Amino acid sequence: MTPSALAPNYHPLPVVLATGEGSWVTDVHGRRYLDCLAGYSALNFGHRHPALVAAAKAQLDKITLTSRAFEHELLEPFARAVTELTGSEMLLPMNTGAEAVETAVKAARKWGYDVKGVPDEAATIVVTEGAFHGRTTTVVSMSEDPQMRDGFGPYTPGFRIVPYGDADAVAAAIDETTVAVLVEPVQGESGVIVPPADYLPRLRELCSATDVLLVLDEVQSGLGRTGTTLAQDLAGVRADLTTLGKALGGGILPVSAVVGRRDVLEVFSAGTHGSTFGGNSLACAVGLAVVDLLAPGDLQARAGALGVVLHERVEVLVARGLLAGARTVGLWAGLDVEPALGLSGYQTCQRLAARGILVKETHGTTIRLSPPLNIAEDDLHLALDTLTDVLHEEAVEAGRTP
Repeated sequence: MTPSALAPNYHPLPVVLATGEGSWVTDVHGRRYLDCLAGYSALNFGHRHPALVAAAKAQLDKITLTSRAFEHELLEPFARAVTELTGSEMLLPMNTGAEAVETAVKAARKWGYDVKGVPDEAATIVVTEGAFHGRTTTVVSMSEDPQMRDGFGPYTPGFRIVPYGDADAVAAAIDETTVAVLVEPVQGESGVIVPPADYLPRLRELCSATDVLLVLDEVQSGLGRTGTTLAQDLAGVRADLTTLGKALGGGILPVSAVVGRRDVLEVFSAGTHGSTFGGNSLACAVGLAVVDLLAPGDLQARAGALGVVLHERVEVLVARGLLAGARTVGLWAGLDVEPALGLSGYQTCQRLAARGILVKETHGTTIRLSPPLNIAEDDLHLALDTLTDVLHEEAVEAGRTP
């Protein structure tokens, strides 16, 4: 066998996809699968949404990239549309989620030095255990996960890691050097970990009282996934800076941004930060079409309604002992495979794929469900029926009576 030319930094399921339409994809052998991962929320609107494809095709016939050395006609409209959608004042465009987080870190540090008066090189940012903000060198320096950290040091200093969901721990970590508290409103990679209801409101109050920026990473949770435009909307708070990505590009190309307070993002000046492709014409065309899909609010409402169905169905699986636990918010779920069944999350995902349902595990025993927001309700039930059957068979194999 010829050795692969591809670096082995992923362990995908053995499915080779060729085409996609809506919530369904087809592999190279012509077999169809229901996609219940949706690119970790990058495909919130399904595969090849006609409005997004049309926007991309139309822009391809005009101009795709000017670099930021020149202006283009869609950049300001894109910034205005996204800020209006998210209730923010200013946008800085980038490409990937990790770039957006890096940008937010740089903005917070520079704001801390220029505005708050933190001594040079002394800025600290409070982050949380179990967080996932990307895989760049600086971002993995925020993590305590050995799989992401080991072998990639020396690490970027300036981060204080505290338990997730514990506002008192955040308060204890803040001192005169603290410029920001950076958290996910819902931890996606950790298995859809939903914090206590008062967590974000307490962080908002704490940051306001101590002149610290609240930075919320909504790369996965944002743009409809939780049944609201942003996950922070569920808590009734507004971050000083919010990172967006994944769904902002509609599953067509990488598009990300930091949105937030004008006075914070204005700490950047020409030459202090940038990206050749950030805010390119094609990205803005697709991003504007994404905003058009979300502006009416019906997709968010649909995610909320289907989220109730999802929650009720998985709670039954927990009650039957087929799952060790489950967490849902909107159309998003983290499902803990019962250890007594003797199979890993990856093995369960393999069995689901064999039956035409695509999901992916995380941290060994947790399965994440994040189907497109416009998935048909019957298809959602099909996925959950299949999951029920697979877990039931695993229980029988393990000698357990569900």
